[in-house]
Amino acid sequence: MDGFNLRHLALAVALSTGMGTAFAATSNDFVDNAAAGGIAEIETSKLALEKSSSADIKAFANMMIKDHTEANAELKALANKHDIEVPDDTTLVKQAKEKILDMRDESFDAAYANNQVKAHEETIALFKKEAETVTDDKKAGATELKGFAQKMLPALEKHLTAAKELQAKHPSK
Repeated sequence: MDGFNLRHLALAVALSTGMGTAFAATSNDFVDNAAAGGIAEIETSKLALEKSSSADIKAFANMMIKDHTEANAELKALANKHDIEVPDDTTLVKQAKEKILDMRDESFDAAYANNQVKAHEETIALFKKEAETVTDDKKAGATELKGFAQKMLPALEKHLTAAKELQAKHPSK
């Protein structure tokens, strides 16, 4: 596996960490990071639909697009309800695409599978931290964000299990 490809794909999902901090001054860190991570998952999965010819990769990518689109919509509705600023999708999508345009086709499936394992491990850590936070009810939507994180954890764990199965089927060379 060419490390160059994996690095570029990893950058796309790593946006969830780096980009969330850019918005931290005006909104909620968990909302920022979760929304950015969801956008990166959707964009890398759209790329997988274009570049992969493997049925299992495409099925997983379709699940990622569906589940993360729904989760981001729910998160945005929750944030809007509590006047929490949400990062702009257009900006996040543009930055995600800039990071993944360099990808080459070789070993894409392995790079995608490896990246999905890493991305979901990081996302689960983020959501567990939020789910276990002692809420300060004075903070806008704190209790509901905690509930959202708790609700999403089983699906994220399912995604991680599926990503690990893909990783086993598409090993790096």
